[in-house]
Amino acid sequence: MKFFLSIILIAVLSAVAEYFLPWWSLAIVSFLVTLIIAIKPGKAFLAGFLGIAIFWLIAVLLKDIPNDHILSGRMAALFHLPNYFLFSVVTILAGSLIGGLAAWSGALFRYKRSISL
Repeated sequence: MKFFLSIILIAVLSAVAEYFLPWWSLAIVSFLVTLIIAIKPGKAFLAGFLGIAIFWLIAVLLKDIPNDHILSGRMAALFHLPNYFLFSVVTILAGSLIGGLAAWSGALFRYKRSISL
């Protein structure tokens, strides 16, 4: 239950944070959520990865479909990728890795502090 709660909280709070703050605020949100909710480091990485993947997938679809994939197609060409879909996948994967690593760091920080106390 805490695992699914972490995924949902990371996705929702990242959406709120990115409305007001830069894109990297998702790392802070992932770190803080797994610092507050005590889950094991492996599950924390997965929760951060999935939470950010869900959020960025929705964000990419909401921004990319209405403009008929023009910007993502141009960015894909800039990075020498064959199509806009692959660019979207790479973007979601990059954000998800950042969220997963930040969540893993938060869980390890909590885990290490509980051992030393």
